Amino acid sequence: MNPIDWLCVHAPGFVELPEEDRQAIFHFSLLWSFFEARALHTRGSANAILAVAHEWASHRQLTLGPFEESLAYFRARYVANGEATQLFHGLALRNNDNPALVLSVLKCENTNVPDSVAALLIVVFRLRNNLFHGVKWAYGIQGQRENFNRASAVLMSALEAQGDM
Repeated sequence: MNPIDWLCVHAPGFVELPEEDRQAIFHFSLLWSFFEARALHTRGSANAILAVAHEWASHRQLTLGPFEESLAYFRARYVANGEATQLFHGLALRNNDNPALVLSVLKCENTNVPDSVAALLIVVFRLRNNLFHGVKWAYGIQGQRENFNRASAVLMSALEAQGDM
């Protein structure tokens, strides 16, 4: 049986998921895999993300320009009235994910370019973990298209910032 057909039968909410949402998830999954292999040398973690963002900046390869739209999106999603939203808490950032750094960037308290890119990539990392470890399936994986589209844009910009592509 085709895996998509199987998911339509067995995975709650999948059959109702629009094709555009499915495509966003597929694209994100492939891009994350490529990013983790290429930029993080198959060792994805918040610390590795922070290190690579600062490495890119030290080689003058990093500007915020390509990331600005996604940063604005995630700021609007995860911060309201200067405070973290429930959606931010839903990312389930762990202590080693550097939640203070992520929140300081999202609240515009830290505008350092490598920290900002790292914070975005850590958000993307949490979206990845929540998808791959099943958290997103708890509510039928609905309403995630823009998250995954923005996360994919971040990953493509990060890979381009890395250079030697």
